[in-house]
Amino acid sequence: MADPTRARKLADRIKVVVADALEKRVKDPRLGFVTITDARVTNDLQHATLYYTVLGSEEEKAGTRVALESAKGVLRSEVGKRTGIRLTPTLTFTADEVPETAQQITDLLSKAAEQDARVAALAQGAKPAGDVDPYRKPVEHDDLDEDEDPDEDLGEDEDDEVRGEPDRI
Repeated sequence: MADPTRARKLADRIKVVVADALEKRVKDPRLGFVTITDARVTNDLQHATLYYTVLGSEEEKAGTRVALESAKGVLRSEVGKRTGIRLTPTLTFTADEVPETAQQITDLLSKAAEQDARVAALAQGAKPAGDVDPYRKPVEHDDLDEDEDPDEDLGEDEDDEVRGEPDRI
């Protein structure tokens, strides 16, 4: 098992090599405007998964998928030459779904913002159903004098019980 740091560095290198090879060496007309977004290598350095995105219609995306599968051998030999490792990992291409997911999240956030705006517009002219201030407030005792102690009229035994001291014998 290889070091995870080494696997991450190799994945970054494979990503650059494959992107460069797609631009310069692969001349397949089915290959659309493809971008390699990420690469991951297993810890044993035997398998590499490359994530890609394609701009265009579903037909162009399908053509790009087929073109990448047919160019897999050329790309793997290019990775082997330019990385200099003993065993060249197998390449697997996977369509990256992050842009679609990000678009869905953006749509959901815009819908939530619209609903918040509608609620704020409804609440702007609204009046409370009950009291203006529905929260309870502490009762103020004006009948006690400031000099007077409320516990003063307790007897000695009662005062001890209040403090938590047992009765004396």
